[in-house]
Amino acid sequence: MSAFYREKVLSVRHWTDTLFSFTATRNSGFRFQNGQFAMIGLEVDGRPLLRAYSMASANHEDELEFFSIKVADGPLTSKLQKIREGDTILVGRKATGTLISNNLIPGKRLLLLSTGTGLAPFASLIKDPDVYERFETIVLVHGCRQVSELAYGEELVARLHDDELFGPLLSEKLVYYPTVTREPFRNRGRITDLITSGQLFGDIGLPPLDLGARLWRRQPRRARSFCDREGVCGAVRFLSSRPCRLR
Repeated sequence: MSAFYREKVLSVRHWTDTLFSFTATRNSGFRFQNGQFAMIGLEVDGRPLLRAYSMASANHEDELEFFSIKVADGPLTSKLQKIREGDTILVGRKATGTLISNNLIPGKRLLLLSTGTGLAPFASLIKDPDVYERFETIVLVHGCRQVSELAYGEELVARLHDDELFGPLLSEKLVYYPTVTREPFRNRGRITDLITSGQLFGDIGLPPLDLGARLWRRQPRRARSFCDREGVCGAVRFLSSRPCRLR
């Protein structure tokens, strides 16, 4: 049995000169939890060329969706950014990753902090009804350099607000906070600075972050009294201060 599913590209959308997303068919045997990733790629000269991509689609959806950066000299992305409808991509048969709701200790507020294409696993998680049952408030923060780079996330949240199932959940529980660092915008600054200064929470009208929170299930029971849970995914500089995981 091949280690990969061969899936057909259904659509490609270029958001900026550095970002694109695409959808593909999903084999009925491919199973994953929201927030996980899989190895995907292309067949080049008869051999698979792969890298890990988080599913931006939810596990209850019939199609797969991915959100990617464009790297001109990247071994895979230099080629992947040129795919078109009808092309074939490879998708690894096994999904993995710890950015899943089952890894969280229960709490009142879940902060999903992302930069750039690090939004992808959280795009999947905010389409998971279980997340809304586990938390009173979900704060989705997306940081980018330029306003145009926020478009994917803005459209995602707007589309979910219009959804018959998720619309009421989002209106009641989801707070979306986009921010940029290099252009004028209603929210401006690095996520870490906005949290440390308290500006982020002042802007959304919520109490500051509970810095004592410990979030892994294997940690002592006394840690479970804290209110805040945190998921982080994004650029290397961002991750150096907040590990890319559910905490």
